[in-house]
Amino acid sequence: MRQIITTPDPRLRQKSAKVREITNETREIIADMLKLSLDWEKQHPYELSAAMAAPQMGVNQRIIIVRDDLDDKNNQSFTALINPEVIRTEGKVEKEHEGCLSVPEIYGMVGRPHRVKIKAQLEDGTEVRIKASGYLARTLLHEIDHLDGILFIDHIRDDQDAFYRMTEKGDLEPVVNYEAEIKNNPSLFPND
Repeated sequence: MRQIITTPDPRLRQKSAKVREITNETREIIADMLKLSLDWEKQHPYELSAAMAAPQMGVNQRIIIVRDDLDDKNNQSFTALINPEVIRTEGKVEKEHEGCLSVPEIYGMVGRPHRVKIKAQLEDGTEVRIKASGYLARTLLHEIDHLDGILFIDHIRDDQDAFYRMTEKGDLEPVVNYEAEIKNNPSLFPND
């Protein structure tokens, strides 16, 4: 069974290959992503597993899954998007908290455009275009970044107040000693 990989695993920094043909292997990858995503969520009661990219389990193929309802943790259905590609982004860049299954315990304030339009293929091969805004746009951009070896922490520059940890009660609190955090976790802060 595959596992979720975390920083500093170098596979997270590789560019993923385009899926040329949707095969049974592709469907197995998607099934493993769904299982790992929901298993992770069971272990993190205050967090929602909104999405996942194949590189997060060491498979460098351009496949992501996105939860169908980002507001309902009880709805555990996801949609797989194969070879997703950003067509354009629009709107004001907004900063919001982001976390990642592959960057344990660290959250950050990341600026992303409010709207995005992407194209992709569904698991059955159907080509789709998706217009998204707000949290869904952010989620899609975060996952597509993974396919290019980019992590959310790469978008945080020179802002010592931008990193957070989750408390035992599920609240986010700022990382107090930023310098010590860099020393203890240099792979999490590549821009310093």
